Amino acid sequence: MNKFKKWLLATVSVIFICLLLAASLVVVVDPFFQYHAPLAGFPYLVDNQLSQNPGMAKHMEYDSVILGSSMTVNFNTHWFEELMGLETIKLNYSGAYPKDQANIMDIIFDSGHEVKAVFLGVDVTTYTGGVDETKYPIPEYLYDDNYLNDVQYLINKDVLLNYVLRPLADPDKTDLATVYQSWWTDEYYNIQWVMHNYEPPAAVAQETPADAYLESTERNLRANLCPYIEQNPDTTFYIFFPPYSILFWNDVRQENHMEATMREYAHIAQTLLAYDNVRIFYFPNQEEIVTDLNNYADYTHYHRDINRYMTACFADGSCEVTCAEEMAQALDETRDMIERFDFEALFSVEY
Repeated sequence: MNKFKKWLLATVSVIFICLLLAASLVVVVDPFFQYHAPLAGFPYLVDNQLSQNPGMAKHMEYDSVILGSSMTVNFNTHWFEELMGLETIKLNYSGAYPKDQANIMDIIFDSGHEVKAVFLGVDVTTYTGGVDETKYPIPEYLYDDNYLNDVQYLINKDVLLNYVLRPLADPDKTDLATVYQSWWTDEYYNIQWVMHNYEPPAAVAQETPADAYLESTERNLRANLCPYIEQNPDTTFYIFFPPYSILFWNDVRQENHMEATMREYAHIAQTLLAYDNVRIFYFPNQEEIVTDLNNYADYTHYHRDINRYMTACFADGSCEVTCAEEMAQALDETRDMIERFDFEALFSVEY
C-alpha cells in the first residue's frame, strides 16, 4: 500500500510539474498576447482572429485600428503610416457582425491606448441581424478580465503545440502589417474564376418592403456602434461601405430587395453623419471597380489594390460623403450603374 501511495504521489507530482511547465511556457511566450506585448525575436504565428485579437488590442502598440469583415483583410498597415502617419493595427473578423465589432471595441477603448482613428468597414447585410449575434462563438475567457478562467488558455494543448512549440521548430513570423490577408493569390482575381464559382440566387417575385431592414439596422447602430462614437469624441471614425462586385447587385436584383438595401445604406449614413467625429466613404458607386470582375476573387472580395485605393481615399478625402444629399446622389449613381449594366451579356458567355 505504501508503494502504491508513493507511486500515486510521484505520478501526480510529475503531472503537476508538466502542467506547471506548460502553463509557464504559455505565460512567458504569451502567443495570444493576454499578459504582455510580443517578445522580441520570437516568431509569433498570428492566424486566429477570435483568440488573438483581444490580446493584440490590449498590448500591441498602435494609435489607430482597422475593423470589419473579410472586406478589410487585404489592407496593409504600412499604407496608413505612409499616407496618414498612423500606427495602425488590423483587428478584423471574417464575416463580422456588428456585435463582433462592439466586442473588440470594448477592449480597444479600455486598453489605455490613445486611439486617433478607427477604420470600420460596414457590411449592410450584417446590420439586419440581432444585436447580440456574433459570427462565431467567442472564447469569452480571452475577452474578460477574469484571470481565474485563463486556465483554458494556459493549459491548452493546441496553444502549446501550435503557437509556442511549432513556431520554435519552424519559425515563420507573421507580418502584422498584412495579418489575416486573403489566401487568394493574384491568379484568382479574374472574371473566369469568379463566374465559374458564382451561383445566382433564384428570382423572388415579391419585392421586399422598402423599410424592411430599418428597424434591425437602427437597433444595431444604437447598440453596437453609436455608443463608441459618442463616448470617444477625440477618435475619428472612418466608416466606409465596401465596393462589392456587380454580382452582389445581381443577387439584390434577383432577390428583389433593391430599395430596401438602398434605404438601409441611406439610413446608416444619415444616422452617422450626425456625429462630428465620423467621416463616411462610399465605394459601391465606383463603376470602374465594381463592374470589372477581374478585380475580384468572388462576388464580393476584391484585390488588395482596391484596399490600397481606399486607403488613399481616406487620406485625401476622395469618395467621402459629407451630407444626406451627397449620399442620395451616390446611391442614385449606384442605381444608374446597375440599370445600365448588361447582365444578359455577362451571363451569355461560357466561363
